Amino acid sequence: MSQKKRILLIEDEEDIAALIKLQAEISGYKLHVEVDGINGYRAIEREKPDLVILDIMLPGENGLDVCRKMKSAPDLKNIPVIILSAKGDELDVVLGLELGADDYVAKPFSPKVLFSRIKAILRRGKEPEKVAKSVRFGEFSLEIDRYILRKNEKVIPLTLSEFGILRRLVTNRGKVLTRNQLLDDINNDDAFIVDRNIDVHIASLRKKLGPTFDWIETVRGVGYRFREEPAALAVS
Repeated sequence: MSQKKRILLIEDEEDIAALIKLQAEISGYKLHVEVDGINGYRAIEREKPDLVILDIMLPGENGLDVCRKMKSAPDLKNIPVIILSAKGDELDVVLGLELGADDYVAKPFSPKVLFSRIKAILRRGKEPEKVAKSVRFGEFSLEIDRYILRKNEKVIPLTLSEFGILRRLVTNRGKVLTRNQLLDDINNDDAFIVDRNIDVHIASLRKKLGPTFDWIETVRGVGYRFREEPAALAVS
């Protein structure tokens, strides 16, 4: 029998913590709760859980500081983090993602949705670490090394910037990426891109890929996510 995955929740609102703990038990996870950032970080160092759920607004030390310290520590930086945010904290969510958080869930939220995100993140962690040479999704095939996108074997011309954005989204499928994160891996000889200009390139991509292309999801106020549908995706 496999050992239960260990989740550390750092949340100071008792009713929310109780709700998450109940869903953790239903979903087959072992959950430990801390109620402030300082003791929460100590628990992360001590227990090295499989995943951390981190509220932004915490006594002692806020969630963004905890995330920053985690991602700066060699023995903690690979532990996945999901941020809990109050509605309207978009700037904090963006900062959390850019600090290295894997995903976020806005309050109020469905515990089932939260744990579906947790399952997806932990599943990604099990995937073999390899650089995909070709990624298929639906009718499309992205040849990473050759900078080629095909639809049913027909090549679709993309600029280097468009290819870079699409490659980053596809290889991080299921994960929310901010606009700044989408700038990181772009080999950008054809245009100067900053922040909101990413939206223009996404719009251009969607136009080139056709009206049936709905893999790229807009996450309002934050960035973009490439939809995760394991049955439709294959890596070679």
